[in-house]
Amino acid sequence: MTVPPPALAIEVDRQQALPIYLQICERFRTAIAAGHLRPGDRVPALRGLATQLNTARGTVELAYTILVDEGYLQMRGAAGTFVSPSLPPSVLRSSQRQGLEEAHGRTDSKEASAPKTPDASPGGEPWAPRQLAITVAMSGEPRPLQPGLPALDAFPRKVWNRLVSHRARSGERAVLAYPDPAGYRPLREHIATYLGLSRGVTCLPEQVFVTGGYRATLELVLRSLASPSDHMWFEDPGYLLARSFLSESGVQLVPVPVDSEGIDVERGTQLDPQARFALVTPSHQSPLGQTLSLARRMALLEWAEKASRWIIEDDYDSEFRYVGRPLPALKSLDRHDRVIYCGTFSKVMFPGLRLAYAVVPQRAVERVGRVACSMNAGSPTLLQAAVADFMEQGHFARHVKRMRALYGQRRLLIAPALEQAFGERLIVNLPPGGIQFAVQFAEGPDGPVDDVAVAARAREAGLAVLPLSIWYANGRMRCTPRGLVMGFANVADAGEAGRLARTLRTCLNG
Repeated sequence: MTVPPPALAIEVDRQQALPIYLQICERFRTAIAAGHLRPGDRVPALRGLATQLNTARGTVELAYTILVDEGYLQMRGAAGTFVSPSLPPSVLRSSQRQGLEEAHGRTDSKEASAPKTPDASPGGEPWAPRQLAITVAMSGEPRPLQPGLPALDAFPRKVWNRLVSHRARSGERAVLAYPDPAGYRPLREHIATYLGLSRGVTCLPEQVFVTGGYRATLELVLRSLASPSDHMWFEDPGYLLARSFLSESGVQLVPVPVDSEGIDVERGTQLDPQARFALVTPSHQSPLGQTLSLARRMALLEWAEKASRWIIEDDYDSEFRYVGRPLPALKSLDRHDRVIYCGTFSKVMFPGLRLAYAVVPQRAVERVGRVACSMNAGSPTLLQAAVADFMEQGHFARHVKRMRALYGQRRLLIAPALEQAFGERLIVNLPPGGIQFAVQFAEGPDGPVDDVAVAARAREAGLAVLPLSIWYANGRMRCTPRGLVMGFANVADAGEAGRLARTLRTCLNG
């Protein structure tokens, strides 16, 4: 006997700016958290819910796809769609538990200047970045296969030049004066609106701080919220440039292993239960490409809430996902305001902008604002105003949509070219999103491949790949994976992909 789905009152508000499919997602999340839907319950069929809501079937299908990607629902073919039976307990707690104590209560973080103590592991041993055999050159003239570099050939330069010229000719006094350390107000408003619609992050413009890049964002956060010798969980492997800066700043980094579900929260708790920060890339782990699972997301949020810790979410290229829809940010699940959300325009537009942003919790707005003023860190108003116009006039949304389609095509060019050039010597697994990916070398008869040497030879050949092993805390251990990290956004066609792959193959054996 077929068990009917439980009675569920789903309503949408067509007066809201939030798209209907995102409203449906939010209604299901709330119903699951409140216990109205339980693990194993069958949810309404696509056609039935579309009829009930008087909306298109595709709208409901899109919402269900997102919920499946997040781990809330499971599709079982003709049997229907069900609430996932493997939801973590923290998802199933009543939404009534959320309360307001976090919004108006503890303000435990200490205001301090940038920490100055040396970086160390939980055991007290220094963990400083080792001297690399190659130079990590992310600046200057772009090179083929450079990780993190968007498609510069596809950026709408004529539109951008017109917007910048218009602002420059306007004679606005704000463009000529010292910039607001917190950022150009209209741009902060557009960022807040964009994050609410596309990333599920609800915030006020006052919570958005525009910075001169990701490094500047981290510096602002640390100066505002960190104390000397604070410990920070850091993904292992993790983002090279962030690790370098954090090590210099004095934060004591705790490398926490990453597996197929993202950062291992349980292992992090074992390594350093007293850490006050965690820096994560949940939507597209850097450099391996995994997505942080729902269970791990909830465990990480619970870890932060229990002892008033901070999570720094680096959402660097989440706009680009090729399997399913872009996943909502970790911040969208944050009910206790413990997540500091970091985004950038470098991957979506172009890195020469040097514009990034942070969304800070309400309790920290005043403190971060004071530190931003003391740092005199405002970015040029002219560029901020042009980006605000780019977003307001719809160019930004159209550009993201075009690039998502273009990158979806280009990522499929490089993979077969590498497989053809390397054969069994290289393991290629494309991640579901992002504009870069990691490949691993199969161990040869003489042992592990020296990926640092391969990357150095590739740089001499004009390529900009990076060795995978240097992203790990203990990069030269025999068990450390060896491979390359590379970008694919600027690979224009199959012919170029083949030439680049063959050039890279010649670098394998010297």
